Amino acid sequence: MSAARLTALVVDDEPLARGGVRALLERDPELEVVGECADGREAVDAILSLRPDLVFLDVQMPEMDGFGVLRAVGAERMPSVVFITAYDQFALRAFDVAAVDYLLKPFDDERFAVAVERAKHAVRAAGEGDLGRRLLGLLESHATAGGGVADAAKGQGACYASRLMVKGTSKTVFLRVEEIDWIEADDYYARLHVAGKSHLLRETMASLEARLDPARFFRVHRSAIVNLDRVREMQPLFRGEHVLILNDGTRLKLSRGRLDKLEAALAGR
Repeated sequence: MSAARLTALVVDDEPLARGGVRALLERDPELEVVGECADGREAVDAILSLRPDLVFLDVQMPEMDGFGVLRAVGAERMPSVVFITAYDQFALRAFDVAAVDYLLKPFDDERFAVAVERAKHAVRAAGEGDLGRRLLGLLESHATAGGGVADAAKGQGACYASRLMVKGTSKTVFLRVEEIDWIEADDYYARLHVAGKSHLLRETMASLEARLDPARFFRVHRSAIVNLDRVREMQPLFRGEHVLILNDGTRLKLSRGRLDKLEAALAGR
């Protein structure tokens, strides 16, 4: 760590948001911005090569989200983190576990300045071992290996979402999670299917899966999560593959290798 200036890395998939954070950081004479990253994979490489003191990290990004970055880098090598997110409930839960602060979009200059001061103080005051332990707790509570995002969170007091907030151009819709029939990936978004209608939520499937109770929701393949209460029947296809048929007739393919976990999840209901 530099004795004179702390180094910072900015990670956000939105160019305007990324540029705005950088511009604000460059006003601080105690900070040096050493790079910008537009996605999680770039962030992992930059963190390992540049070894910044601080990372301003967007939680929701396509392909690899903020938690995926933490897992890939590893708790012991991860610098102090300020999370950036548009989802208040998710941000607060992450902050309670491990972040030095979080920024809820849209934020103003004053709130940003507070986050920066907290982050600088955390870097200078906390030992690396303490930071590693806190991040390790975060990684364990958001594990996604094998499609079971929340498995490691069981028994750790995990708090799953009861409502999802979907912001539109003219209104904001609040959906209770039990109303959701199934969820599909739609580019950088997740499309929520509810009683014949669909709602577009700007969040990755991985981060959304982490917020949903695994006793109720199951990821049948990379691009779909199903509400287990909506599963009517399951039919075999070929080569060990299966299709799920929901109450409304929707057919969802079940990835090979997921059958045993699905049967266990359904048996536990």
